[in-house]
Amino acid sequence: MRMDRSDALGPIVSGFSGGGYRIDDNVYHALLITPQRADGWEPPALDALTADDLAPILDLAPVPEFILLGTGAALIRPAPALIHAIETRGIGVEAMDSRAAARAWAVLRGEGRWIAGALYPL
Repeated sequence: MRMDRSDALGPIVSGFSGGGYRIDDNVYHALLITPQRADGWEPPALDALTADDLAPILDLAPVPEFILLGTGAALIRPAPALIHAIETRGIGVEAMDSRAAARAWAVLRGEGRWIAGALYPL
């Protein structure tokens, strides 16, 4: 699958390849993504995920409107404590399966939205 948004700013997932997310010439198994950069990520099990694990995207300046949390092949609700820890920083959380999160990223960045994403493996 290929996704293009030439009007979007920053890194964009252009497709899925080799079980990962393709951005430019790189493929990431799991991904932390901001309007400024994309980095590979070694996430903990989703039920063990904490705000500290998301520090690189939560500490973005300015603060992101919300975090797209791609939970893997299927939507899995994140722990309420994680949602609370993020929302107390004034940042929303939108959880969805990782493919949907990658597609939503391109659309929202194309609209100029200041967001961040944490995408678990496909």
